[in-house]
Amino acid sequence: MKVFCLWRSALMRAFFLIASYAGSAGVLAQSAESAPDAMGTGGVAPAWGLHAQSTYIWQTKPAFNAAYSGSNSLQPFKEKSYSFTATGDLGLRLWQGAQLHFNPEAAQGVPLSDLVGAGGISNGELARGSSPQLKLYRARLFVQQRVDTGGEMETVAPNFNELGGRMAVSRWTFTAGNFALLDYFDNNPYAKDPRTQFMNWANLTYGAWDYAADSRGYTWGGVAEYRAANWAVRYGRAVQPVESNGNVLDRNLRQQYGDQLELERTLPWALPAGPLRARALLYRNRINAGGYADALALAASTGSTPDVSLVRRYQVKTGWGLTLEAPLGDDAGLYLRASGNSGNLEEYAFAEIDKQLAVGGQFTGARWGRGSDRWGVAYAVNALSGSHRDYLAAGGVGFFLGDGALNYGTERVLETYYNWALPDCSLRVGKLQSALSLGFQYITNPGYNRDRGPVQTYTVRLHTEF
Repeated sequence: MKVFCLWRSALMRAFFLIASYAGSAGVLAQSAESAPDAMGTGGVAPAWGLHAQSTYIWQTKPAFNAAYSGSNSLQPFKEKSYSFTATGDLGLRLWQGAQLHFNPEAAQGVPLSDLVGAGGISNGELARGSSPQLKLYRARLFVQQRVDTGGEMETVAPNFNELGGRMAVSRWTFTAGNFALLDYFDNNPYAKDPRTQFMNWANLTYGAWDYAADSRGYTWGGVAEYRAANWAVRYGRAVQPVESNGNVLDRNLRQQYGDQLELERTLPWALPAGPLRARALLYRNRINAGGYADALALAASTGSTPDVSLVRRYQVKTGWGLTLEAPLGDDAGLYLRASGNSGNLEEYAFAEIDKQLAVGGQFTGARWGRGSDRWGVAYAVNALSGSHRDYLAAGGVGFFLGDGALNYGTERVLETYYNWALPDCSLRVGKLQSALSLGFQYITNPGYNRDRGPVQTYTVRLHTEF
């Protein structure tokens, strides 16, 4: 067991490199005395917190049939891919109800086909520009303030980017700084995190939600949330990248930005494991983007291939998302997602998906004596708007798509995985938890093209955290 724990601990070495970048943890240790809880109710909660994770994902894709390929096609020959990330969370309680969190992160990887060729990309841990060299960067740096509005109390356990404590069920939460919008919106407990759940981009969130983020998924902005016992509402504004799927953000919140408003409600209908839950999201992006119809018109007048980069200007892209969740037990349940956007502009920060319907679920291994194991299965149908189809059929290239031609068909993604929980190991900094996963994806009509595919992807994943 000791050797086994040392082997897994080796995957955390990148985190300790991150910790040295962040500063000595000993400075925080000086503040490790018990402090009033987040809402000041007289309980005890940690004054600081330290968490870390590492995730290694290996994928292989066998060769598949393709009548033709373009500059942004999923390559039809056999490929292998990997990604590695290590993330730290250094949290400090500032004053009553306030937390500060800093997440240094390191990443490296080699994607399949340079991360193009599908609306549903197979690995949510990879970004365009991924490199086989380990890169260290800041993922999050934010301040969060909670304000108690009275009523019943609840205990929130410490976790990544959460110091926990006793707080009112009814409360305001204000967050500002550097974070990911997925941290606060579409909090689907069954399909959210590619490090422990589904890995395909089509299953991370609403496929048609072109949420504001740099190429790694992070942004700057603010989120305000009011939460009550049976409902919650939240609004956020965040900055956009300077250009489509770029890693440089435009910090001017009045020039390029993404607005999102989400309503969450516990429904009056219940299953034995608990009530149904629903969420509705609306978003509006102001971005310097090219329109598909404009690109087609310019190409027709010049006798050239359409190119959205030639017709970029400040425009508005809107969209929506709906989720229904049905709990089946502790950490198990089903979900249904539907989303769509205006489809008039190029994708700007997320996937090349204009409409989506997805269904899936997460389950445990309790029936065969493996209660800590998790497994899931999901099916997503992705679609494009009419002008988007015409643009690709005319030889246009998007950030992720471009086969040179298009025999349009909806892209369908079937994904399943199984997580084996490995024995815990005790470290001085906490309990080390790990899981080994096997996964499979089957993509029909990759890149919305009936002339290509289907594509199969096999995955091995090792995730460790404390």
